[in-house]
This record gives sequence, C-alpha cells and structure tokens, in this order.
Amino acid sequence: MDEMAYSLTGDNKHYGTPRNPCAPDYVPGGSSSGSAVAVGAMLVDFSLGSDTGGSVRVPASNCGILGFRPSHNAISTVGVIPMAQSLDTVGWFAREPSILKQVGRVLLELPEADPNRPSQIIIPTDCFQLLNIPSERLTQALVRSVEKLFGGAIIKHAVLGDYIRDSVPALSSFLCQINEDQVDSIPSLAALSSARQLLQRYEFKNHHEDWVSAVKPDLDPIISERVRQALELTEENIDICWSVKKELHSALTSLLGDFGVLAIPTVPGPPPKLQTDASSLDVSVEKAFNLLSIAGLSEFCQVSIPMGLHDNLPISISLLAKNGADGFLLDLVETLYESLQEQAAIVEKSV
Repeated sequence: MDEMAYSLTGDNKHYGTPRNPCAPDYVPGGSSSGSAVAVGAMLVDFSLGSDTGGSVRVPASNCGILGFRPSHNAISTVGVIPMAQSLDTVGWFAREPSILKQVGRVLLELPEADPNRPSQIIIPTDCFQLLNIPSERLTQALVRSVEKLFGGAIIKHAVLGDYIRDSVPALSSFLCQINEDQVDSIPSLAALSSARQLLQRYEFKNHHEDWVSAVKPDLDPIISERVRQALELTEENIDICWSVKKELHSALTSLLGDFGVLAIPTVPGPPPKLQTDASSLDVSVEKAFNLLSIAGLSEFCQVSIPMGLHDNLPISISLLAKNGADGFLLDLVETLYESLQEQAAIVEKSV
C-alpha cells in the first residue's frame, strides 16, 4: 500500500511496489495495490481496498480486474483509519462479476431481487476525449453490448463538462483558477478535482497533523510533499467544497434518475511504466482525477470493468449510478460483462 494511502501508483519507499500481474513493468496503481495484485495474480478470489480519491478504481484498471467503489456511507468505515471521511469508502476487487456481486450483497446487506433494466446509459463524449488511446476502443464495445442486450434507444450522448458547469454554480470559484485553454482538460472537471483535493487535504490535516508533527515519519519525498501541502492548508474555501458536493449530487441525480448510468473511462488509458518521470506522471494523475472526482464528490457508486488490452496493456471503462443504487449497478455489471468482453476482443482486433 502507498504510504498514508496518498498516491495512485502503488509504490512504497519501505516495501517496494507490488508486481502488476497483467503488466509487470507497469505500475499496479494505488493505494490499494496489494489487494488488486492479489486478485489479479489469482491468489485470492476477491479482496478489500479503501477508495478515497481512486484507490480501488485505479489499481483495478491497471491490473485488468473488476473494482467497485460503493456509494458513500453504504459500508461502515468503523475501524478504518480515516484519510478524508467525507470521501472515504470501503471497496473491493474481483475477477468475475458473479463474485463481485456476491461480495457486494454481503457487505451492503442487499436482499435478493430481480434486476432492474437501465433507463438510459449516458456516454459523455468530452470525457472520452481525455483518453490517450482511441476512444472507440472503449465506446464501440459498450454501445454494441448495450444495443444487443437492451436496445440502442437507451444510449444517450452528452457533454458532461458543460452540464456540470451549468448545474453546479458553486464550482465558479474553482473554475476561475483553471486554464480553460489547457490541452486535454475539461475545465469543470478540473475544477471538481481541485475541490476534491482541497477537501481531502483539509480532512487529512484534521486527522493526522498531530501524529505527523510528533512522529515526523520517514516518508517518500513525493508523499512527504503532499503531506506538507495538507498540513499548511487553511480553512479558506472549505465551505464552498461542501456546496460543490451538494450541488453535484443533486445535478447528477437529476441527470441519471433512479436507473440511469453514466459511462466514463476509469482513467485516461493504460497504466504508466514503472519509474516514469515524476512530471509526466503528474500529468497522467491530473487527468485521472478529472474522471475519478465525479463519483468521489457526488457520492455515487462506480465500477471499473476491464476491457481487454491495448498495445498489450490493460484498459477499462467505468459505470456510475446514483447514491444507493449499488445493487442495481452490480446486477448490471453481471448482465453486461460477458458481452462487453466479447465486443472488446472484436474491437481490439479492428482498431
């Protein structure tokens, strides 16, 4: 696990980096890297992980397995050392959708029920433009699978960044800090990422400042810098973060309804190579947080689904549903999974 659960790479100064079983020369993803690697290497059928900013979803994508971040507060975090309590969740990994669902039904205490049909599956074209691989590598397989199982009428296309900009007015104070001409950036999603980062640092400081000051732990330089930035934070703009969360939750609930689904890339593409230059890695992480912050700040549930390989490296797609619709999303993954894998294999050969 990354030190202090404060990274997305899986590296640990003291114990090294767990070996990515799907791509040994590439990062497994953090911070729950060990849990993901254990599942990907077929050592266990499932494992647990914590997800605050993306620490289940990223290693799931990088290791080519399923990863589920539940709705916020759907699973108790009692006994878990907090990172940032308003973002923390307990998630899990599996290789098979049936196991992912079985684990979810136990952890979420879900009753047996007939699956609900999705009312709409929204594909935000702007989010897929963040990919560093051809977007059709993911969207074609998804569209074909949905058409086959549910019909094409439920597929909708949208520009999510514009919708969030117009529906989350509290973001304006963060938007003014974003360079709207920046390549490969969606300003409103970058603003969401800034709000999430601020809230995470603030809550991390509240939980851990006394311990860090007293113990002065020996941390990796990158982690140490992140901890320093958190400890130097003031309370300025924290109230705006709460407004952003509330407005985003309301906006996405209105967009999706009870059984709507938002489909986005989990991360911008395949995992980075081990020992990637820090500046290059920062760009990749920044783009990833544009996508990861959607579920984090809205408190929605999200599942990362492997979609085969691109240039021999694992890639994935994510499905999000409203807070409390975890059972619906687990059912949908089980229904879609086989078709998605078949279509992904076909697209892999043609793209």
